[in-house]
Amino acid sequence: MAVRLGLGLPQSRQYEIGRDVPDVARAAEQIGYESLWVFERALYPEPATQGLYGMEGVPWPDAYRGLADPLVTLTLAAAATERARLGTSVLVAPLHGPFQLARTLGTLDAASGGRVVAGLGTGWSHDEYAAAGVAPFAERGRVLDEILDVCRAVWGPDPVRYEGDLTKIASAVVGPKPARPIPIFLPAFSKKSLTRLVERGDGWNPIAMGVEQLAAQWQQVRDFAAEKGRTRPIETAVRVNPAYTAKAYDGADRQPFQGSVDQIVTDLAAHAEIGLDEFFLDFGDTPRDAGELKDLAAELYEAARAAGI
Repeated sequence: MAVRLGLGLPQSRQYEIGRDVPDVARAAEQIGYESLWVFERALYPEPATQGLYGMEGVPWPDAYRGLADPLVTLTLAAAATERARLGTSVLVAPLHGPFQLARTLGTLDAASGGRVVAGLGTGWSHDEYAAAGVAPFAERGRVLDEILDVCRAVWGPDPVRYEGDLTKIASAVVGPKPARPIPIFLPAFSKKSLTRLVERGDGWNPIAMGVEQLAAQWQQVRDFAAEKGRTRPIETAVRVNPAYTAKAYDGADRQPFQGSVDQIVTDLAAHAEIGLDEFFLDFGDTPRDAGELKDLAAELYEAARAAGI
């Protein structure tokens, strides 16, 4: 049942990013966490023009206000650590120019000694797309596909050549190159995204919302991969967003990963039985400060390993 464990880095506005990100990253690696993760929310519309995940009337969580840039956060963590993998879960890729995103990820991988994991998605916020100005929301899937193409080209041998809708590289030397091929992790929540994952991705990056649901999704991914004739293994890194409470949650309506450290570890053990590679926990803005986040991360890691996870 042993799996890799990772930790979400502090990005919320209660943190002092320049001080707390290196501090937490260094401590997490010393505790034993094998990966460090960031996610992207580019802005917080006020008033909100659409609900969370595009669902009408569902408010955005307050934690999304003033969230630190993911790649700057990951760069701070890279400079403070030596071994931990550095993951995005997810980077809303079409908010970024394809060429510049490929260069930034390649440079970060080279600088960190080959530790970047590029978890890419299309997002859901119309406001973010309007602000970024790269492409309309309606074209997000097409833009993500071009980004995948540009990354492979830019990370590959020189001279780089590419002709796309947004990106045109006649013939150029582009560096630095990644220390190794950067694994690209993708979601799989629709037929189109599942096809993209199986045909073009290296790994799958779901959110844990219950054992039965996650197991069914993983089976769907494997079945579709077999149907498409994929023989290369699909890596997995599962995002966990715990609703941590200092005391055990004793309500009948308790959701997976809601409650005390012991309850979170119990749920983690059940999910680990599915046979996935890695789980990483992002406590969001629940901790009051970096000290509390480090203490919580240490307690949970020790409890998880003591439970055989």
